[in-house]
This record gives sequence, structure tokens and C-alpha cells, in this order.
Amino acid sequence: MSVLIASPAVVAKRIVQLMGTADFWVKTFYSLFGIMKGYLLGVLAGVLLAVLTSVSKALYSFFKPMLTVIKTTPVVSFIILALVWMSKTQVPVFISFLMVLPIIWANLTTAVRETDPLLLEMAKAYGFSPLKILHRIYVPSVLPTFLTALTTSVGFAWKAGIAAEVISTPHNSIGTQLYNAKVYLETADLFAWTVVVILLSMLFEKGIIFAVGKISGKAHKGEST
Repeated sequence: MSVLIASPAVVAKRIVQLMGTADFWVKTFYSLFGIMKGYLLGVLAGVLLAVLTSVSKALYSFFKPMLTVIKTTPVVSFIILALVWMSKTQVPVFISFLMVLPIIWANLTTAVRETDPLLLEMAKAYGFSPLKILHRIYVPSVLPTFLTALTTSVGFAWKAGIAAEVISTPHNSIGTQLYNAKVYLETADLFAWTVVVILLSMLFEKGIIFAVGKISGKAHKGEST
């Protein structure tokens, strides 16, 4: 029975044992670093793409079908394709990036399109410069949606990144430990690493929410001044 399921006490003991080793922290760091890297690259690319497609209807028509394909294609298909295109260590980064990009782009593009046209007309009537229109109208209008997209995409990046690690098995990663535990029927390790993944996911999400809260607070202070 212990091969199929491990008791909570055994799992807790194993987690404590793992945390007492340097190897545990190395693998945790590499997984967090890779997924965070993909997340941040996805955010930056999503913002850039949203700006470009908001300015140009031709670019919007060109990129929209591609991003729709990304959103609708199973993650595992991209993971397998990525294994053909790149090294194992790059796959989790790429997959996290791929999951975040469409979310950021779609939310920002929608927010820009839904900016109050009356405010834009007023800005033109008062002779606002393009930079002032961006700062005074577009940024306050888009910011709440952007912050929501940041927190929404965290979970997708983390789950997809760990799944990519399980399939690609890069050196020094949590996903590889999950895969090895399954192969060698180390049930206690399998449950222990699963709990670690859940806890790190919560920590990852809380960290992003905290950062988003700070950004939002500073934005509100800027508006009030």
C-alpha cells in the first residue's frame, strides 16, 4: 500500500529531510528562476505586442490568429515541439513565456480598445501631446486590467513550467524529481515534491500579488499628486 500512497506523517518527514539538503534548494532555485524568467519575458513581450497591435490594425490582424492558436493548443504539444527546437533547460522557460504572452496581450489590447473615447476627444481638444495622452489617459485606463492579467498569468506560468520540466527532465529541476520519483516508485518523494510544488506556487503567486499591490499603490499616489 505504501507504494501507492504515503501517509501525511511520512510525507512531512520526507519534506523536512529534503529541505535539509543543499540539493533541494539548488533544484528549487533553478525551477523558480527558469519559470520566473519565462514569466517576465512573456509579460514584456505581451506589453510590446499590445502596443504594436494597438497602433497598427494590420499587425493586429497578423498576430491575432497566432495568439489564438497558442491559447487553444494543448500545452503538451508545445512542450514536445520545444524539445525538438531547443535544449532541455530552455523548454520550461519557453513554455512559461508562451502561456503568459497571450494573456497579457489580450487583456492589454482589450483595455486599450475600451479606453473612453470621450476622454481622448477631450485630450485632443485641449491639445495634449501624445506622451501626455499616454500618461494621463491610457495608463490609468489600462493599469487595472494589466495588474489583473499579471496575477492571472502567474498560475498558468507555474503549472505549465513544472509540466514542461516533468516531460523534458532538465538537470536540477523540481519536475525532474517528480519524474524520477514516479519511475522509481518513490511514493513519499512523489508526494513530498508535489506538496513543495503547491507551496511554491502559492509563494510565487503571493509574491507577484505583493509586487502588483506595490505598483498599484505607487500608481494611485502618482495620480493623486
